[in-house]
Formats: sequence, structure tokens, C-alpha cells
Amino acid sequence: MIAFSNKYRSKQPEIMDDFDLQGAEMEVLLSDLKRVNKLLGGTSITLNGIQQLLKEDNQTATIVDVGCGDGELLRQCAKYTRQKGWKCKLIGIDANNHILETARKRSTDFPEISYQTINVFSDEIKTIEADIFLCTLFLHHFSNDKIALILNNLMSQAKVGIVVNDLHRSKLAFNLFKPFSAIFIKTKIARHDGLVSVARGFKKKELVAISEKISVAKHLIRWKWAFRFQWILKK
Repeated sequence: MIAFSNKYRSKQPEIMDDFDLQGAEMEVLLSDLKRVNKLLGGTSITLNGIQQLLKEDNQTATIVDVGCGDGELLRQCAKYTRQKGWKCKLIGIDANNHILETARKRSTDFPEISYQTINVFSDEIKTIEADIFLCTLFLHHFSNDKIALILNNLMSQAKVGIVVNDLHRSKLAFNLFKPFSAIFIKTKIARHDGLVSVARGFKKKELVAISEKISVAKHLIRWKWAFRFQWILKK
């Protein structure tokens, strides 16, 4: 039973947090996630955030996606930056090496994308420098204190800022996801983790409280459809 609380973020783990997830089951799961993102327009929130941080034409920038999964967001970023005429280096980091093997196979047409197996809490993360870090559907996996730690570390390494795209914890979203997943999602894991993700999502006041623990020049937190928050941190 997956519990929902308006008052507190859930601490229930997601099955996808298992770094050994691999094989055919993972492939179907990734297809489910890609379908959901396409239907609900989640990728556009991140791309819009990048545009806000890189406003000038002919940009040359390094963009790092933290918790990149199979690299679908980076491939969309590559298409977007190519259209803009920006010469960007795109790096995906994830703790699951199995999923990165899939990411590399799916990104062979994008030489500007590379991948590294790195845990966000390891010392290795401190070697990664970027103009922009992306955290898309990533931070809700962690406690508020760990989120503040992650963002402070990334901000110390970012030249421009961070784009966060994550879930609004809403009872309506939680209830709507059940019939949505029954129609559009094939795997039990994705149905389970989708509900857990919403229950682990955020109220705006919680993001504001976390932002007060992070030293940056500018925070901008905005609600976006469908039940997402776009949070831009800028130096």
C-alpha cells in the first residue's frame, strides 16, 4: 500500500533505486518512462530552464545531467542545442552502470554526449565542472537535508547555475496517476514508482525552505503542468 500525505514527504523507496536493475525489465521500464514524459511534457520544463540560463546566441557550454538514466533527456537537449546553434558538451552521470550501457547505445548519433558512472555523494562528483547542472526527477529520491547538500555541492562547481525539474506532491496528481498508469504504463514497477514519486514530491514551501540553505544569487520556483516545479538556481 502506497501512502500519501499532504503534510509530509513519503520515505518509501522506489524500486528503480536498485542500482542493479537491468535487462529486459529495465528496457520496458525505460520505454514506459519515455512515454509518460512525452505525454506530460516534462522535458520541455528542463529545456526552458536551460534557455533561461543560456540566453545569448552561439553559446558554448557544458551541461551535466545528474541521475541521467538512459540519457533520453540529454538526447533531447542535444537536439535542442543543435537547433539553437549552441556548441554544447553534454555529460550524463548516474550510479547505475547497467543503465548507462543502454544510454551509450541509444546515444551513438550524438557525439556531444558522454556518460560517467558516478554516485552523487562520492568524491568523484567534485571533479565534474559544468556551466549548468540538471536535476530532472532526481531530487525527490532524497531527504530535504541531502537535497540541500547535493545542491550546495553542485552550485560550488557550476559556472552559471542549476535547473531542477521535479514533482508537485498533490493528492489530485496522486489519484489521477492511477487511471493514467492503467492505460499508458505497461510495467508494475513504473506504476508503483510513479505513485511513490508523487508521494515523495514537494510542496512549494518545502522547496523554499530548502532554498534558504543554499547560497546562490537567485532562486526562481514556478509551478508547471503537469504537476511539476521548475526551480532555477543562478549564480
